[in-house]
Amino acid sequence: MAVSYNGLWKLLIDKNMKKMDLVKNENIGISSSTLVKMSRGATVSMSILEKICLELDCDFGDIISIDKSNKFDK
Repeated sequence: MAVSYNGLWKLLIDKNMKKMDLVKNENIGISSSTLVKMSRGATVSMSILEKICLELDCDFGDIISIDKSNKFDK
């Protein structure tokens, strides 16, 4: 399984934002390497997801889901 951030990418489009806005936003302030992880469907810390949710006024379920069709490497 892998994490899908499709909800986040769609939310960004709805808010006329780009992925790099997550890095540039002082309230979120994630690193570019974290953004790459998210783009690849890798897991990130809950504190990162919390910052994103607080800034975008959404809930975890709005930005992430489990993609059961992809299996992660062990």
